Amino acid sequence: MQYGFNLPTAGDLIAPHALARLATEGEAMGYDSLQISDHVVIPKSIAAKYPYADSGEFPAGARAQRHEQFMEMMFAAAKTKRIRILSSVTVVPHRPAVLTAKMIATMDVLSEGRITWGIGAGWMREEFEALDTEPFDHRGTVTDEYILACKELWTNPNPSFDGKYVKFSNLIFEPKPVQKPIPVWVGGESGPALRRTARLGDGWYPIGTNPEFRLDSLPRYKAGIEKLRGMIAKAGRKPSDVALAYRVSTHGEKLPAKADDGERRLFSGSNQDIIADLRALKELGVVAADFTLVGPDLESSLVAMKRFREDVLNKV
Repeated sequence: MQYGFNLPTAGDLIAPHALARLATEGEAMGYDSLQISDHVVIPKSIAAKYPYADSGEFPAGARAQRHEQFMEMMFAAAKTKRIRILSSVTVVPHRPAVLTAKMIATMDVLSEGRITWGIGAGWMREEFEALDTEPFDHRGTVTDEYILACKELWTNPNPSFDGKYVKFSNLIFEPKPVQKPIPVWVGGESGPALRRTARLGDGWYPIGTNPEFRLDSLPRYKAGIEKLRGMIAKAGRKPSDVALAYRVSTHGEKLPAKADDGERRLFSGSNQDIIADLRALKELGVVAADFTLVGPDLESSLVAMKRFREDVLNKV
């Protein structure tokens, strides 16, 4: 199993020297990937419900100075040599499809094949409106079409596409990405996200804490995998075509010991409990897990990353 940590795009640690230290020292500690989130702008008033908190409130700490995701991904790639760079996740409809494909292909070439494109359809209507995207209510269809358009540009020497939201032909799109293909990991836990994963994804990359689609206990996560595999078969693909990954937003003693289905809550408790959870996920075929380890202070974040690597990840 491979392990990752979060590289912040917002808050006090987005200065160049702080990001460079987190990326390079995380790589030196043996982490396999770093994760970078995506918001272009944050509206001052948000009526949309945040899907990863019981309260539905967007985290107060996220309403801060912020970098654009792709630019920070390229910065991190330029500062490192080995570690993979994962978008966690790109809100696909926020950027035009051809431009998105070009930026990701450029990042993959210049990083020598280290990009994983984590994707989602988005949840914040107000941000869509600020960016003047295709209509928010069409975001699922737009996301699917943009993914297909990107894959066409990345793989076809004479790319063309005739969709509802994307149309192009007679283009030179070079250089192609180093990776063939660039891995597309689909975030999300809902039915549409699972169907998108089954049809278009190279990996499923959920967060366990979505109150409407909880994956925070082992039985729930197993049920999610089985549901996904049924959809994969229906799409005419094999389970091995879709990797399993898991995003851990919160872990440790601060979490309740039990999920609301009465089962043990994944990644709660002691280091030994977390080691056992990672071993259980590994037995299920999970190939990657990443954790929120970076906090508001640089030195304490580096200490936390090192301790977690030594005390937990190295013992799985």
